[in-house]
Amino acid sequence: MSNRKRIFSGIQPSGTIHIGNYFGAIENWVRLMKDYECFFGIVDYHAITVSFDPALMQKRIWEAALDNIAAGLDPARCTIFVQSHVPEHTELCWLLNCVTPMGELGRMTQFKEKSERERENVTAGLLNYPILQAADILIYKADAVPVGEDQAQHLEFAREVARRFNNRFGDYFPEPQTLIGRGARVMGIDGGTKMSKSLENTIGVAEEPDAIWEKLRPAKTDEARKRRSDPGNPDRCNIFSYHKLVTPEGEIREIVKGCTTAGIGCLDCKKIFFNNLRKVLDPIRERRQALERDPEAVREALRAGALRARAIAQDTVRGAKKLMGLLSGF
Repeated sequence: MSNRKRIFSGIQPSGTIHIGNYFGAIENWVRLMKDYECFFGIVDYHAITVSFDPALMQKRIWEAALDNIAAGLDPARCTIFVQSHVPEHTELCWLLNCVTPMGELGRMTQFKEKSERERENVTAGLLNYPILQAADILIYKADAVPVGEDQAQHLEFAREVARRFNNRFGDYFPEPQTLIGRGARVMGIDGGTKMSKSLENTIGVAEEPDAIWEKLRPAKTDEARKRRSDPGNPDRCNIFSYHKLVTPEGEIREIVKGCTTAGIGCLDCKKIFFNNLRKVLDPIRERRQALERDPEAVREALRAGALRARAIAQDTVRGAKKLMGLLSGF
């Protein structure tokens, strides 16, 4: 394991995951475990930078652990832990705060967008979010980070933070590389925007099949198909974009032919997708139910993950403090 390159990625505890999370990120993380030493943090400190309900926070952290382990993040093959259980993240964040110019933080796109939405609650934590994110990555001296388009700016910021620290105190942090996977951008059931819990346009990974079908049955397709006998254009159909996630190539070709010749209707198309989606989600849901029946196993996985993470994090912080001229502990 020690000879493999290391990656880090963060998991927001924002409620149960949906197929956008799974096909956009988690599926790729599962593949990466084969070739990389993987660290996955449930980043609860990031979740409190905007308005949140303390009564729900523990539940959401727990759900994030259940969902991600059930979806394939095997604690025997990766390190999965809760961010706040490794306090060195915030200690390194403070050290990096002291080498980061204030002006760079205000220019971050995510800060601008979130501060616009959170006008009554623009905290210092929200402003410093990118530094904590940089600390999350640099504390494990990650070689690479799997990212989507919306996180590219933050990874470049982390690289710049590492570069600035190294220029001032000596070569210490590797500059993490962008790891582009096969993650998909999954549109919501409404077909208008990216799948998002806040927009209530999701298909939950752990949802029961009946509930999923109730969402799929009325879902938007190619609006040009007014009647069953009208030919359609799969490229205009949101359901067809879902097929590309789970349906075998041969079956996809049959769907294209059936749609463009009116050989199959939209409801037929949805049923085929539903059946193929179940082949992916049913095992995940069953594993999640098994984990719920054995919560101590999940707690032990998180404890073990935090211990592994802390051993590396403590060593990294110790080295950074020494380079900065701080006195080592007695």
